[in-house]
Amino acid sequence: MKKRLIGYAAALLAVSMLAGCGAPAAGTGAAADPGSQAGASQAGASQSGTSQADASQTGTSQTDASQSAGAEGASITFWHSMGGVNGEALEYLVNKFNSENTMGIRVEAQYQGEYDDAINKLKSAQIGNMGADLVQIYDIGTRFMIDSGWVVPMQELIDADGWDKTQIEPNIAAYYTVGDTLYSMPFNSSTPLLYYNKDMFDKAGITQAPGSLGEIGRIADDLVNKGGAGEPISLSIYGWFFEQFTCKQGLNYVNNGNGREAAATAVEFDQNGAGAKTLAAWKELYDKGYAPNVGRGGDAGLADFSSGKSAMTLGSTASLKQILEDVNGKFEVGTAYFPMVSESDKGGVSIGGASLWALNNEDEAKKAATWEFVKFLVSPESQAYWNAQTGYFPVTVKAHEEPVFRENLEKYPQFGTAIDQLHDSTPQSAGALLSVFPEARQVVETEIENMLNNGTSPEEAASEMAQQINKAIGEYNLLNE
Repeated sequence: MKKRLIGYAAALLAVSMLAGCGAPAAGTGAAADPGSQAGASQAGASQSGTSQADASQTGTSQTDASQSAGAEGASITFWHSMGGVNGEALEYLVNKFNSENTMGIRVEAQYQGEYDDAINKLKSAQIGNMGADLVQIYDIGTRFMIDSGWVVPMQELIDADGWDKTQIEPNIAAYYTVGDTLYSMPFNSSTPLLYYNKDMFDKAGITQAPGSLGEIGRIADDLVNKGGAGEPISLSIYGWFFEQFTCKQGLNYVNNGNGREAAATAVEFDQNGAGAKTLAAWKELYDKGYAPNVGRGGDAGLADFSSGKSAMTLGSTASLKQILEDVNGKFEVGTAYFPMVSESDKGGVSIGGASLWALNNEDEAKKAATWEFVKFLVSPESQAYWNAQTGYFPVTVKAHEEPVFRENLEKYPQFGTAIDQLHDSTPQSAGALLSVFPEARQVVETEIENMLNNGTSPEEAASEMAQQINKAIGEYNLLNE
């Protein structure tokens, strides 16, 4: 399988670049976490740090003495996609680990560009030699990484160390778990939220945020006529949102248990009605002028909201701090759960973001060192700091007990909505695993644009999405039989 997959990766590399890899506006996965793309030219690189703490504080516990001893003096390379303030926060954590771990482990963190750039570089590197020991890969690269044969599943490292996996938020771990195997370690995780202008809602006499696309339509006129909104909602054309609307309906995006019982062979949203239902509600908002076309990608709707033009928008939890900064007190920002398509829907939300993958370099010392570093990154202290600096969820349950987390939640109470939404969801809403997800998102966004701009019906759009994605799935699976 590995050789065939490498061949597919090489062929796909050029296609991905032509499809706009690394550009958040293209909606290829990076913009699920808009904050991670700020200042993308800045790289987080490891330098020496000065602070000291004991092993229990830094997450470098040595519960398995033999495994820890094997990591003594090892140096590892960590590829990541965190730029700007997120890159600075990651650099701090790398420096902290390098200065405080007692085993002489050194981590060299190397910025690889945005999510698409990083996975494409990994695909190229795998054709020759491995370039890293640990890599940060976005959520939609999960199925590809599992299929690649290039990784050491995190479950293997967890079991060898006797580490308690229940430390990880269950609804976050669920996305990266197939069967009973956690393949990668969640690190920077997010879900989408509805952001709304509380001042406009108060002027319009609306006392609570809408819970569905249908409700958005019913309050839209009041928000414009009474609340002073230029547009009710700035709704980005974004593949991640389409996937979330499918999750909210409690239905699968692809077959074979959403790609978790076996590799998907076809999409399911065209057969179970999820796609057409989502698109019909979307088109109705557009046709009535309530949700104009504001462009593609997760960031596309944020500017209209932050400027006070739109009363609502959809965006990642990782966008909260940026939105508050951009609004700068002009109005009160409210947060609510990501909307259902209709009030009868019973599903939850799936996470976005990225996770950490250990690459199999057949070097036991590097593998042991990689695991020590991963444990440090997901320790309560590290995750509380990461949350406060970036807005991503703390993936570790006990991070909620850290003073830094509590102080941040007090300062930004809107983030409590994201925590509640995560806990109110279920592992059954973990979302799909699909080998060709980046391509699928491109297709979905193109067909939504065609529906809005060219009058394609919701049913036709869903069917066209299915045909194109199924073709890509078939080609991938044929090369990896």
